[in-house]
Order: sequence, then C-alpha cells, then structure tokens
Amino acid sequence: MRIELLWCSDCPNHETAERLVRDRMMALGVDAPIERIRVEAEVIGKDVCFPGSPTIRADGIDVEPDWAPCDDCTPRCRLHATAAGLRGLPEIEWIDAALRRARDA
Repeated sequence: MRIELLWCSDCPNHETAERLVRDRMMALGVDAPIERIRVEAEVIGKDVCFPGSPTIRADGIDVEPDWAPCDDCTPRCRLHATAAGLRGLPEIEWIDAALRRARDA
C-alpha cells in the first residue's frame, strides 16, 4: 500500500492532514508508511499532478471523490469541496474510504 501526502511549506494544513491520516490508519488497522512529497516548485507539481496542499492519495488515487487532474500544479493551498463547503482538509469519510479500498485491494 502506498500512502502519499503532497504538501508545500506555505500550507497551514499539511501537518494536521498528516496527523489525521495517521489517526485514521491506526483506527482502520492500516500499517504503511506515509510518503511525504514536498512540492515547492511548479516543475515538481507538474511531475506529481499537484492540485494543492494538502493532497492525500492512497495507491495513487486522490481521497477526494470525483477529483480530476488539473492544469495548475503550482505550490499553493488546496481547498476540498466537502459537504460543509470548501475546506482546507478532506473529509474523514473520504480518507477512510480510500484507506479501506487500498487495504482491501
């Protein structure tokens, strides 16, 4: 299983996102390292298809349902389209679903 956290240093949410992922992994019995991918330049962002910080992927799939690759891969904060509106962190249910899908694959 591959868990990725893509982030940039200007993002105030990336550390909270990592704690959230670790908590959900523990709750679901998932034992895997989190690969932290720091994106500080557009060239890196294009290489990893970076939609903003924080981005969480499980086995290469973004946790946000219906997410589609974007053209703008510059380092910036990401807003997730949650049920409560645009937020700086993804919904816990999305993370859980992505971890279960990767774990059970």
